[in-house]
Amino acid sequence: MTKLTRRTVIAGLGALMALPARAEEVWPSRPITLVHGFPPGGPVDVLSRILADGLTKKLGQPVVVEAKPGAAGTTAAGLVARAAPDGYTLTALGATFTAASAMYRTLPYNPSEDFTFISTTAEYPLVLVTYPDSDLRTVADIVKLARSRSEPLLYGTAGNGTLMHLTMALFAKKANIRLQHVPYKGGLPAVTDLLGKRLDLVLEPPTVPLPFVKDNKLRAIAVTSAEHFFALPDCPTMIESGYAGFVVIASQGVAGPSGLPAAVTAKVNRALAAVLADRSVVEKLKAVGNIPRPSSPQEYRARVVADVARWNGVIDGAHIARI
Repeated sequence: MTKLTRRTVIAGLGALMALPARAEEVWPSRPITLVHGFPPGGPVDVLSRILADGLTKKLGQPVVVEAKPGAAGTTAAGLVARAAPDGYTLTALGATFTAASAMYRTLPYNPSEDFTFISTTAEYPLVLVTYPDSDLRTVADIVKLARSRSEPLLYGTAGNGTLMHLTMALFAKKANIRLQHVPYKGGLPAVTDLLGKRLDLVLEPPTVPLPFVKDNKLRAIAVTSAEHFFALPDCPTMIESGYAGFVVIASQGVAGPSGLPAAVTAKVNRALAAVLADRSVVEKLKAVGNIPRPSSPQEYRARVVADVARWNGVIDGAHIARI
């Protein structure tokens, strides 16, 4: 190597050493997509948009809600499970995630292994409603009428394999009655047909039926909480209606693909906790019957695993046919 070449090499190394180190990209540096698997205007969509607005302010980048309805939310969950674990594709998992994970024979994901669970966001009971001039005023009325006629009563939910479908199937088994499930692509279409008296009953999260109940356009028969529900304080629980231990509390949360960096998980978890502590957000959630419920990633994952196991046990014990 010549002296000139040696000088060139040394000069080049010096120049490289003098260059500033390239800073690592600070997350988030671009918009984030929050995917969910239900129609616009439904319970998951309403909560997702409230959270997206708050997260946009906390994270400093737009959080865009994208609805991809289908197969009780499993289609959207599958898309997120296969997404790059870079934090730019997250999912709002609805209350039906654990029920569908138990009800569907095949899934495009493993419910406990293919996600990074970030935080629960809200919880609520389910509300059983009918139209105002229906003869069905109590759970006992439902049982009595169902046993007295040859044709089953019709009930609507947001779709096959949803938490609401499974809960009503469990009720029918416990009451020893026949009920006919009518699945819809979301809770609002089911409520619309109930208003038109094309159904006898609808079981849904409070977000959809609550405004109609408050306007006396629907009548609430029972809620699935252990105690009276703050949004419908005069509505009896299923336990008070004669079904001991009949408690179903739905929860929603935010997750990402498996392998999400710990720093991103922690940042979103902190942002969600801050959003859910904001007084204006709490008021918005309670207005649609949601109780803010942030958690640690570990608590959320444990809840999902426990709920999937619970619904698998219910299905097997009650001999409910899987989809």
